[in-house]
Amino acid sequence: MSATSGEAALRGARFAGLLRESGFDFFSGVPCSLVGSVIAALEPHGWIAETREDAALGLAAGAALAGRRPVVLMQNSGLGVSINALGSLQLLYRIPTLLVITWRGEDGHDAPEHLVMGQAMSTILDAIGLAWRRLGPDTLKTDLEWAVDVLEAEARAVALLAPAGLFA
Repeated sequence: MSATSGEAALRGARFAGLLRESGFDFFSGVPCSLVGSVIAALEPHGWIAETREDAALGLAAGAALAGRRPVVLMQNSGLGVSINALGSLQLLYRIPTLLVITWRGEDGHDAPEHLVMGQAMSTILDAIGLAWRRLGPDTLKTDLEWAVDVLEAEARAVALLAPAGLFA
């Protein structure tokens, strides 16, 4: 493991700890290698792997309605799969859910299937009215605090975007 990947894995574990410290207590999503270290750190705390992002959003909605504070992790291609679930559930009924979305293809470098969503993601999030912020290696805590403030003040879903290399 190189120093860079080791630092990224430590950031992933740190971010998972910050999620728990911020009161998040329900974790689901579709695994992505870009957040593998975050998922590994959440597994002992009840991480539920799903096969589809819209199903993870459904679990998160149920958890939120039961008084839990959910996080859904997904790849940005999964955002495309879950637009309808977001629009007809989390956004329509103002169900507070933190989405951690990997931003594959953001810089135009990734497998070809990630490039279109990578370039369109911020436009898509803006179009559906989902507040979002790009996570930075030195701003994990302040970015998460911003997300918590939005969740609490506006009782709605919010997204944190994880660029390639941040956690893996």
